[in-house]
Amino acid sequence: MLCMANSWGIKFNLRRAVALLVVICTGATLAACSATGGRPRGGASGGGGGGVDTPRYTVAMVSHGAPGDTFWDLVRAGAEDAAKKNNLELRYSSSPQAPDQANLVQNAIDSNVDGLALTMPTPEALGPVAKRAAKAGIPVVGLNSGMEHYKKYDVSAFFGQDESVAGERAGERLAKDGAKKVLCVIHEQGNPSQESRCAGIKKGLGGGSVENLYVNGMDLTSVQSTVQAKLAQQKDIDWVMGLVAPVALTAVQAKEQAGSEAKISTFDTNAELVAAIKKGTIEWAVDQQPYLQGYMAIDALWLAKRNGSTVGGGQPVLTGPSFVDKSNVDTIADAAKEGLR
Repeated sequence: MLCMANSWGIKFNLRRAVALLVVICTGATLAACSATGGRPRGGASGGGGGGVDTPRYTVAMVSHGAPGDTFWDLVRAGAEDAAKKNNLELRYSSSPQAPDQANLVQNAIDSNVDGLALTMPTPEALGPVAKRAAKAGIPVVGLNSGMEHYKKYDVSAFFGQDESVAGERAGERLAKDGAKKVLCVIHEQGNPSQESRCAGIKKGLGGGSVENLYVNGMDLTSVQSTVQAKLAQQKDIDWVMGLVAPVALTAVQAKEQAGSEAKISTFDTNAELVAAIKKGTIEWAVDQQPYLQGYMAIDALWLAKRNGSTVGGGQPVLTGPSFVDKSNVDTIADAAKEGLR
């Protein structure tokens, strides 16, 4: 009888243990599920470094950036970070000449890339080839330039700023700062975005005057001599407005050589420009966040491949304008040193 009792006790304890184990496992399973009954949450991604483990795609970015232009270094840095995060191979290329840029886009199409990001400073040259890419089934997004035209060429999204609005805001800031005669330095002839900036400045300035000065932005020595000659001839110019950081920094030297009292501001930033704002040789900059433009464009291509997303719902996603001056320059100074602003 004693043996039978012990046997029954063992069986009873086993049953209790099994029942308890079922309860524990059921509770653990429920804890792993979402509140709405979704699938259990997995652990950290196996991609490493915050990346994803989705299929590896190849995407291209084709810009009109000129060699040595630090603005495009920032765009590319953002694109590379997004590509790394999303397990993408990024093929970046650029040319300031519209026909060459169109050829680079066609090369990307011919190599069967999985996504394409491009700038369209000259829509009549870049638009048709962008449309060709979309027709071939390649997701296409635009950035930086071409906001007024991208929809016409079946480009699904755009990341940048409205240059007319940015120019008008700059003009309003100049008027507030007391500018009367502004020299607007255009460094890429035939680029409608730059013309829009200067036209916006004139509109925002109101009662003052704005004169456009055309220079070759790829030759900063020539830029300095041209701006210097203008400032020496017209001592009443009280403000120089650059449209890119290297030109504005060159204008600082031109001003000193001309003996001019003109103040200098600009569109766009880089590390040297940020330092100049802190020093006071540049008054302020209009920032369109080029790193963000590059990052969001490549991120959008990954989303298009991942689940067919269209960022912005067909409307432009604005990355600017905002102003960087002495009051807030310290907040981006470290990022600028790292090539991120």
